[in-house]
Amino acid sequence: MAGKHFAGCLAMALGLLAGCAVAPVTAPSTPRAAANATSASESSGYTLQEYPVPPGSHPHDVAPDPNGGVVWYTAQASGELGRLDPTTGETRHIALGQGAEPHGVIVGPDGAPWVTDSGLNAIVRVDPASEEVTVYPLPEGTPKADLNTAVFDGQGLLWFTGQQGLYGKFDPASGQVEVFDAPRGRGPYGITATPQGEVYYASLGHSHIAHIDPVSGAATPIDPPTPGQGARRVWSDSQGRIWVSEWNAGQVGLYDPAAQSWREWKLPGAKPSAYAVYVDEQDQVWLSDFGSNTLVRFDPTTEQFESFALPGPAANVRQIAGRAGEVWAPASALDLILVVRR
Repeated sequence: MAGKHFAGCLAMALGLLAGCAVAPVTAPSTPRAAANATSASESSGYTLQEYPVPPGSHPHDVAPDPNGGVVWYTAQASGELGRLDPTTGETRHIALGQGAEPHGVIVGPDGAPWVTDSGLNAIVRVDPASEEVTVYPLPEGTPKADLNTAVFDGQGLLWFTGQQGLYGKFDPASGQVEVFDAPRGRGPYGITATPQGEVYYASLGHSHIAHIDPVSGAATPIDPPTPGQGARRVWSDSQGRIWVSEWNAGQVGLYDPAAQSWREWKLPGAKPSAYAVYVDEQDQVWLSDFGSNTLVRFDPTTEQFESFALPGPAANVRQIAGRAGEVWAPASALDLILVVRR
């Protein structure tokens, strides 16, 4: 893509199209200008914008700093952590080490990005000021875990998942990493913490979610109503209810721990495949649908969906995160970072 122009616009939700400008794309080592154009759903007041990242990055997960400014993303294909300045569109990549394959990234209570790195089989912290990289390997003898996603609980402990059949916790104060065998084997994928600090993960391989006891570390599986639904990612809302993207079933699920009850809704479209899920500060639920190549917003109050078309034939948005007024999504197949603003 070096030396070419990249159209900085998205097809608007529901088939509408807004005017767009063009932003230059330069070599991967050069900071990039923002794609200034936006498209909008005038009916709901949302706008969409895209930011190109260096070709070959294939951004997997994204973590906007909740205090504003920088947006972090895992450049999985190049083994780096990326930082995006949304104001200028400039990107900068930080090498995580030989063999790195970063999957998830979150911003911790210390303001630093924390990475689950499958290639290094380790938890990685990057200092946001000095960009110093600190690697915390899984305990000696732990097989390759295929590390996926992490979350901090209310006690400052980092919990993480490994798709090969484990989950674990890391104590930043002591630097100690502990791992546990998942009760049903392979599959732990997305993970979330409630406002009360309770931790739940999703098992894609065994189609359930699980609650982790913070003291013993034991995980208790909780089965959704639809068998084999493929629970992929999870996110808590402000009430501590757990929203689940059901990949195989093309549904969004809701588990209420207080009532120990479930509800599920089918996404719109002929063959939906719900990959990522995120709940914003207004308790609106966002999902990525690989089947229709859209971002989907679900309003729990009205139980209505709204779809936002994504660029390209298959954007492959594998994770969603956000901060007040913004929903961020990496389009891994297109080397783009997308944001929905209102």
